[in-house]
Amino acid sequence: MSAKPILEKLSILADAAKYDASCASSGTVKRDSVASKGIGSTEGMGICHSYAPDGRCISLLKILLTNFCVYDCRFCINRASSNVERARFSPQEVVTLTLDFYKRNYIEGLFLSSGIIRSEDYTMEQLVEVARILREEHRFGGYIHLKTIAGADPALIALAGLYADRLSTNVELPTEAGLSSFAPEKKPETIRKTMASVRVGAEEAIDAAKSRLIGKAMPPRFAPAGQSTQMIVGADASRDDDILKTATNLYSGYQLRRVYYSAYSPIPDASSDLPPVRPPLMREHRLYQADWLLRFYGFERAEIMEGASGGMLDLSIDPKLAWALMRREAFPVDINRAPRELLLRVPGLGTKAVDRIVAARRLGKLRLGDLAKLTASVKKVLPFIVTLDWRPGKLTDSADLRARFAPPAEQLALAL
Repeated sequence: MSAKPILEKLSILADAAKYDASCASSGTVKRDSVASKGIGSTEGMGICHSYAPDGRCISLLKILLTNFCVYDCRFCINRASSNVERARFSPQEVVTLTLDFYKRNYIEGLFLSSGIIRSEDYTMEQLVEVARILREEHRFGGYIHLKTIAGADPALIALAGLYADRLSTNVELPTEAGLSSFAPEKKPETIRKTMASVRVGAEEAIDAAKSRLIGKAMPPRFAPAGQSTQMIVGADASRDDDILKTATNLYSGYQLRRVYYSAYSPIPDASSDLPPVRPPLMREHRLYQADWLLRFYGFERAEIMEGASGGMLDLSIDPKLAWALMRREAFPVDINRAPRELLLRVPGLGTKAVDRIVAARRLGKLRLGDLAKLTASVKKVLPFIVTLDWRPGKLTDSADLRARFAPPAEQLALAL
């Protein structure tokens, strides 16, 4: 055990945790069984560390249990051969920090990951022990996100799901070839098996809740906020099409709540086959936009990548606009008559705006002024829609439509 003071450990292990992006805390509910007597809540506002899809700020204590690791993944700053300062918390130290930060209203929950120490099972046991102490001994009702250790005993994964609101197992790189090259100690089949264990645990808990007899106690929930994963973007040669293909398979195969995309950050003493500079953050941003289209807008991966050069998303315009410019024959769309599925494909209209339009047009025909009250993106929408008092005329077929929506070259260069 490290003899470093706890605040020095916190400095090291909070910094080491910054490379893991999968820490959003959306999708959970209040833990009623402990809320009236215990500490913490999954609801409310605080210092923001992440955002929920509904816009709420979620504050989390985001740390590693330790940055010691027996693995030597070449893209990882905490790899076994890395010359970084090491530290390790005991489970009780993490519990103490979490409670102290919560009582000071700094956080609303805990995101806990770890390097692999001794073995996968030993590391997972330590993570579960933190959650157990918080839940059982301190009746902590706040949000807990645990990073599961691929290859750990399924019984430990099952136990983690009873204490945590969300579990996540990182697939690390988008393709098996990339993982084999940069992290040969990590096996894709082992990662998939652990993710499958989480899915099975969640499904069994749902089935038990549905089949319980009236008057009987509700069975324990299992990771009610679901599971997520993370892929590093730009460390290997994977194209955006490869990344979205893997994400699509993960969503369908393991019922993931989120896939996170993290732009590779160059690390000290990196091997020569790793890029010397990080990829454009705009690439990461475009992948998130494409991911949103897959999950909430009814797009297929092939549609998103239609017209993409070399399997890479266009960095100058968002993927929905890129699709619309490829499919100009589908526009303009009459907002008073088009089905919701088609409205969702109009550039500038988000899911909330579309729902407002569908609800408002039940009361009467919509004009352009009405639309301006329902969405903040009227300028972007105009070339693609028809209202009672507006038709785009030749705007839809205008040769400079793309140029009018793409950022100036100087602005795009700065973003890249």
